[in-house]
Formats: sequence, C-alpha cells, structure tokens
Amino acid sequence: MSAGASGLRGPGSSTADPTHPDRLNPSIGAYALYDGASLLPGWDRSIPVADKATWRDPEIASAYVSAALSSDPKSHEHNLAAFRAPLGAIEDSFYQAAGRRLFDASSITARALIVRSELDFWSRPEDATEFLHDAVRAKSVRLLVIPGATHFVHLDRPQHGREVLLREITCFLQDCQ
Repeated sequence: MSAGASGLRGPGSSTADPTHPDRLNPSIGAYALYDGASLLPGWDRSIPVADKATWRDPEIASAYVSAALSSDPKSHEHNLAAFRAPLGAIEDSFYQAAGRRLFDASSITARALIVRSELDFWSRPEDATEFLHDAVRAKSVRLLVIPGATHFVHLDRPQHGREVLLREITCFLQDCQ
C-alpha cells in the first residue's frame, strides 16, 4: 500500500485494480446498491463506545436509513429495498490518495472553512493540510478539526461534535470573528 493509501482507497487498497494496483478497479462501476442495513456498520465502527445509542440517537439513525432509501425512487423495486449510490467519490478519493489534485485550491479567493472530524475514516489529515497550504489567494482559510468526532458528525449527538459543527458553520456563514 502506498503512503496515503488506506484500506478504503488509493493504490494498493481494496479498490485498486489487482493487475494495475495504481489504477482504480474498473469492475467497481458507476453505481453501487446499498440496502438500509449496509449504512450503519461503517458508522458503528467509527463510534468509539460499545453502546452506539449513547453516541447517536437511534431515531436519527433510522431517519438516515429511511432518507437514503427514499432518495432513489426505484429503491423498493429490489427484493430488499436498496438505493443506487454514484461511485464518483470513490474514484476521486482513490486518485487523491494517489497524489492527484482534484482541483487547484490556489484559485479560491473567498473565505474558506475546512472541517474534518478527528475520527473520520474517510477524510485524511494530509488532504486538509494540503488544501490549507494551497489556498494562498483565499481571503481567509480556517481548518477546524472536531476532536473525537466521526465521519457522521452531522448526525451524531450534539455532545459528540454536532453542536461544534453547527456552531462553527453558523459562525462562518455569519462572518463572526
């Protein structure tokens, strides 16, 4: 596995082409089908406590699954309701982990807020740092790492990062100091 690759993405990862590990496996396709039960295990693994209900409200988890399934009008056409999810983000993340720039942050001239969660299994610290470094023309750039928060911080209980996330985004949009 290359530096920057993880089990999820990048050369040598589970998404790499077995015959060309520096390329995304073309058999992945453009979409994947996900049933409701498949949405929670990644979230479960990122929560650092055994009782997941203390970290996330079970009603929020249920609403998340329901919203995902209802996002695809054809979800109920499968034996087990499942929604189609585009996999462009998998390709982008694979090549970003390989060192390819997805965009030029130096062209940003507005204010920017970079947010990542400390326990996020997807967002890499080096991606945020590189963005911060490259956004040289931005009016201002702030990197916010939410301590102890997961990839699902926007859905977690307020005390596990959601309150900080919403407060910081609100402040950014209102241009508070």
